[in-house]
Amino acid sequence: MRTPMHARKNLFAAFTLITSATLFLTACGSGAGDSTGGTANAAAQSDEIPTKDVVSAVKKDPAAAKLLPSGTRSLTIAVSVSGQPPGTSILDDGKTLAGQDVDFANAVARVLGIKLKTEQASFEAILPALDSGKYDLGVGNFGVTDERRKTIDFVTYINDGQGFATREDSKLSKVTDLRQLCGLNIATGAGTTFEATLEDNRHLCTDADKKAYKVQTYNEQGAIWSSLQQGRSDVVMSTINGLRYAVARQEGVKFLNEFHRLDVGFAFEKGTKLAPAFRAAVNKLIADGTYDRILKKWGTTGSAITASQISPPELKN
Repeated sequence: MRTPMHARKNLFAAFTLITSATLFLTACGSGAGDSTGGTANAAAQSDEIPTKDVVSAVKKDPAAAKLLPSGTRSLTIAVSVSGQPPGTSILDDGKTLAGQDVDFANAVARVLGIKLKTEQASFEAILPALDSGKYDLGVGNFGVTDERRKTIDFVTYINDGQGFATREDSKLSKVTDLRQLCGLNIATGAGTTFEATLEDNRHLCTDADKKAYKVQTYNEQGAIWSSLQQGRSDVVMSTINGLRYAVARQEGVKFLNEFHRLDVGFAFEKGTKLAPAFRAAVNKLIADGTYDRILKKWGTTGSAITASQISPPELKN
């Protein structure tokens, strides 16, 4: 499926803000520079990023803090920078991180009375690095799956999951079976549950004597949307919240549907002793209203949970 040239020109204009800004922000995260308009791109992106402070009023909760391992004063957290809200972005000062995950991490740290040393890392690198002790925890909209639970502990704080989006000229209206994607090019993030789901089920097409879909993986959100815009991909598979945000701010694309809901959590090495304290802290935020304020800030109230859990079984839906 390809887009006529005039339609692509219209799509290009609609995608310019979010794509160029995302690429610039990723460059900032890796230490790269842009002397040809980077500041303008960052400013445009920061206008789209909510900056309301919903965290600084959070107070330490002695009961939750008492659950921390003795002597815990600070932790190193790895953050995956996606460049697109509600995921983590960089503001136009080139260094300040902003996003739903960042707000939750900072709020929990205040409840526990600890400092966080934040380091940026690629999404696919964070989980393996937890086992090596490089980081104490990681955030990046990590969905809780049974496969991941074998090597990672999670403390849940929202419910998000997998969804699909495509161009408005697509005949697709809803994807309820991956066999509907046979023969198409699917763009998604590298090292994600989306990639795993697609790869694990590619056989469904060949089993049905159909041409298998092609999985195209990217490390940057800007590259994913560019591939759709330019006709190299037919469908995007990503987070439900991320897709809704992107589609609401771009012409020529549409959100198809939620495909599979997943709990999302802070990620730790298996057997961590930090989990009980983090669960208590999230539940404290739910009880005192901070939790709702964070979700409202990022437009993700549909992802609310009623209570945090430690490594629950993968949702089956």
